[in-house]
Amino acid sequence: MLVPNDNYVKFENWLMPILDQMLEEQNSQGMKWTPSKVIHRLGKEINDKSSIYYWCYQNNIPVFSPALTDGSIGDMLYFHSHKTSGLVLDIVEDVRKMNNQAVTAKHSGMIILGGGLVKHHVNNANLMRNGADFSVNVNTGQEFDGSDSGAPPDEAVSWGKIKMDATPVKLCADASFAFPLIVAETFARYQQQFDQRLEKEKSLPKKAA
Repeated sequence: MLVPNDNYVKFENWLMPILDQMLEEQNSQGMKWTPSKVIHRLGKEINDKSSIYYWCYQNNIPVFSPALTDGSIGDMLYFHSHKTSGLVLDIVEDVRKMNNQAVTAKHSGMIILGGGLVKHHVNNANLMRNGADFSVNVNTGQEFDGSDSGAPPDEAVSWGKIKMDATPVKLCADASFAFPLIVAETFARYQQQFDQRLEKEKSLPKKAA
């Protein structure tokens, strides 16, 4: 993947004022920032309907990222700390929120695209509830190198991260092309029917109150 260097300059120019405002809210309002709250805020500020984080913000869907400081956002947080120190991100609050979602869920399912840290993070959350009920893994990792990405579902079963009576699946494929096909063969096939029904309901005369 090639990224023009100017993109990082544009990103810094966009993000730095947001970080300034977050620090001001932390100091004046006692705001406690976490990685998920930062992502929520960025989804609000991005104002771009092609962004998944825009829609997560609009629908108040939390996005947990235990490695938020990896990559460009981490660089910007580092630069910002030299410009104006004091911004604090509480990762423990996010761990509690994610794990509690798994613990209190009636049923828990995992669709894991890729591997590594994010794969382990969601698996470990389900350890707290004695295992997920459903699990689908899509990645190209192989178990011969001992990596977390390559670990098959039965490894997670041995830890209690997936229930013993579950039927987990691992698909050895690139998630960027495999996942759209999975979506297309599941609920997406009903999207046209849903849209038609919605249009039909809109055209019906409204009942008097």
